[in-house]
Order: sequence, then structure tokens, then C-alpha cells
Amino acid sequence: MHNLEKLGWKNEQDLNEECIARVITVQKNSYRISDGKIEYLAHLSGKFLNETLSPLDFPSVGDWVEVQKLLEEKKAVIKRVLPRKSQFIRQTAGNRTDAQVVAANIDSVFIVNSLNHDLNVRRIERYMLLAYESGATPIVLLTKKDQVTEAEVESAISTVSEVAIGVPILTISSLNGDGIEEFMDQLPIGKTAALLGSSGVGKSTLINALFGEKVQETKDIREDDSKGRHTTTHREMFILPNGAMLIDTPGMREIQLWDGESGVESTFQDIEAFEKECRFSDCSHKNEPGCRVQEAIENGELPEERYKSYLKLQREVAFEKRKQDQKAKLEEKSRWKKISKTQRENYKYKKM
Repeated sequence: MHNLEKLGWKNEQDLNEECIARVITVQKNSYRISDGKIEYLAHLSGKFLNETLSPLDFPSVGDWVEVQKLLEEKKAVIKRVLPRKSQFIRQTAGNRTDAQVVAANIDSVFIVNSLNHDLNVRRIERYMLLAYESGATPIVLLTKKDQVTEAEVESAISTVSEVAIGVPILTISSLNGDGIEEFMDQLPIGKTAALLGSSGVGKSTLINALFGEKVQETKDIREDDSKGRHTTTHREMFILPNGAMLIDTPGMREIQLWDGESGVESTFQDIEAFEKECRFSDCSHKNEPGCRVQEAIENGELPEERYKSYLKLQREVAFEKRKQDQKAKLEEKSRWKKISKTQRENYKYKKM
């Protein structure tokens, strides 16, 4: 097997493979890349920095990049990011309207939640929406199976299945190995997956269990509310013993949406189906006669909390779209101001 193929490479663009590498670690402005044989510490070229406008265009873990290697120093310069087949995007934490690519070129997304009292179906819905938008396949992974009873496991699966419609739901214990084999069945050789979830749900513990040694730092959760403390501080891709790739990410307390119109449809396909059965095509699902959505809520087919979550996420997606449109208009206005200023200065210079 070619070295790049060990990292999941398929040369579909007939590129010079000597200049190709994959990003395996991102830590602030520092990148670690691999060509399947050697790891390099990499930085962005000046041309890349000058010509790149959107945060979405910067390298992320899982990206394939074209580089110039400095073999003796084991360093490299990243010249460009190759087109992605998938990307998990969220809005950066805080009030800024900027996007962040959490992981790129992934085949599946493991939405990780623990089986203790931190289990949160609303958070799972939000992760699923972003997973569908990413182009990767979502899988729900419920951890810490050893800490609950079998009845609690079955209850959690039943609860999660109401929001993760048609999505595989796996349960595991990283401590005793229960469910690890089923988890690995979802990670065939050459494929890439990402672990996404809050702090303390057991992502790093799972990585350590898969390697049989401590490769990631872990910390205990708080006993009063099962909340975790941040231990993973950067995104990193690991090559597992079976030849699959697994990306570990820092815990995300805020899951702000960036884009999600098609993701809403996939995540809430049950509600979309009810809406199509309403008597009127423009039904607002409030007081109209023959509203199938309200009927489903009244007879218990559709939990009211799920419908409220659906409306909330729809509003949030629409709000983010308006913010992004406004930001794009301001950026375009600023760009033309700079162009006009440069043209005026050039005109004055020529008249001198």
C-alpha cells in the first residue's frame, strides 16, 4: 500500500503525490501533517495567508494539502488546501459571525454522549443537524455503559431513538471493552471518523482504550452533575491499529449552528412527514383544521418538546443566515471602499 493510501488518500485529481500530505493536528496556528511515512511541522505560505479570506478555507484536521517539504528539517509549507468531500462546520463560540471547520474529509461522525444523567437529546439533535450538513454519516455513541444498569441502557436507547431516526445507536464501555467490537465495525480500514461531544463524555478514554495505552489525557467528571472538564485542547487524527482514522476533538459546550437548512429536514424527517399530511399546504400548525402536526402532538405520536426544538432550530438557522448575509454585505462594501481608495491614490500618483 502506498504511504498516502494509509491515510485514506485516493488520487482522483492526478496530482503529484510527493507534494501531498494530510493534516493530523491543528493547535492554534500550528499544523502537524503526514505523508504516511514522515510527520512534518507545517506553516502556511505567505501567498496562502494573503489570498485566503474566509476562515473556512484554512486547513483543518483531516484536510489534504499541497505542500513544499523541507525534508532535512522535517518541516513543510502549506501552499493550498485540496477540495473537501465533507466538512463538519460550527459557528465559533461567542458573538462573532465566523465559521470553524472542526474536521474535514470524514466518512462518519460519532455523536458521543454518556449514559449518566448528562444524557441530552436536545444536544444530540443539534449535533445530528450539523452532521447531516457535513456530508458525513451520523452515528450516536453512548458511553460509560459500565456505570448504569441494563434497564437504564435500554431506556436511554429508546429515548435517543426518538430523535435519532434511522441512525445507528451504539453503547460502549471503554473500561471493560463492552461494545468496542461493534464500534470498530463502523471503522473499516482507510475510512475516517470524528468523535464529537461535550467534555467528560469519554472521547479521550475511548482513544486510550483503542490503543491499549495512554495517548490522550483524561480527567474525572464532577460527581454532582456528570459535567466534564476540558482535557483535549486541540484536534488530532489518530491512525488506529486496524488502519482506520479517528479524529478526537475538544469538548464543545456551545454548538452554534452555521448552516442547517437541509440538516433540519434530515434530522426532523418525522415532523416533515407530518407536515405533508396537513389538510392545507400552507398550514402554520397552530389553529388550522386538519393540522396533522397538532394531531400528532395531541395523540402522543410527536413529543411536544421535540416539536418546540424543531421550531427553535428553524429560527436559529434563519437568524444565522440573516447574520451571514449582513456580514457578507458589509465585507463587500469594505472591499469596494479599499479598491476605490487604491484607485484614487494611483490616480493622484499618476498626475504628479
